[in-house]
Amino acid sequence: MIALVTGASSGLGREFSRILARRGFNLVIVARRRQRLEELRKELTGQYGVKVKVLVHDLSDPDECKELYNEVENANIDILINSAGFGVFGKFTETDLDREIEMIDVNIKALHILTKLFLQKFVKRDRGHILNVASLAGFTAGPYFSSYYASKNYVLQLTKAIYEELRVDRSNVYIGAFCPGPVKTEFNDVAGAEFAVAGLDEAEAAEYAIEKMFDGQLIIVPKMYAKAAVAMQRFLPTKMMLAATGRIQRSRTVREPELPVPVNTGADMKLRLSDDELDRAISGIVDDIKDINEIE
Repeated sequence: MIALVTGASSGLGREFSRILARRGFNLVIVARRRQRLEELRKELTGQYGVKVKVLVHDLSDPDECKELYNEVENANIDILINSAGFGVFGKFTETDLDREIEMIDVNIKALHILTKLFLQKFVKRDRGHILNVASLAGFTAGPYFSSYYASKNYVLQLTKAIYEELRVDRSNVYIGAFCPGPVKTEFNDVAGAEFAVAGLDEAEAAEYAIEKMFDGQLIIVPKMYAKAAVAMQRFLPTKMMLAATGRIQRSRTVREPELPVPVNTGADMKLRLSDDELDRAISGIVDDIKDINEIE
């Protein structure tokens, strides 16, 4: 069996590749950085004896997304993991427009193109798995991280809609959305900010996602505090959610911002809470959340 993983040169994409190789899958790994992909290929073939094909593509270019599909169209891909993506942090009026458009091209356009092309093939043969990496950000709006949150909303809602179409057709094809909170990857360096809370271990997060994918789960949310955060949004007024989310984003540490940090936003502050502290903070309200079963 063969899995294709985008964004495989680092972060979750790299960890997805390692986990699937350990499970015996041959791989097609995709990213822009050839050297990193080659290093990963050597690691996976050496440790697990699987076949690994390296494909270098800039997924911000829709034509390269289509070219990628054409290259592997006859390869009998069984799993597609859309893991490529990045964020742009800052006040909407001050972030760089070109960088945001590039982010939209990767987070939305590339994922849309690859999901559609592979899904059409999977449906015809009535088997296959597609895992789209969304985010906890996909459940709400994100002041000071607005474009990234919006892009992950797109990923989540698209995935849910496709799931229902497949369900009605009684298709055996799986599609799901992985929605982690902060993960300890290179994401912060690219976004130019540091998470306000301690991130998940990337290997642990990826392992959880793969397990739930094979279990057929639609929305995959690791960690109880993240599940509670998603469920609470159903009960809190929109303006209250926006204020809370904005406060969290303003508590990020900004690293060498490309644009000036807005005055009095708190963006120069650093607030870190451990997983245990967050779990304790929300444990008292979890029992009051009635609809959490959807994301457990």
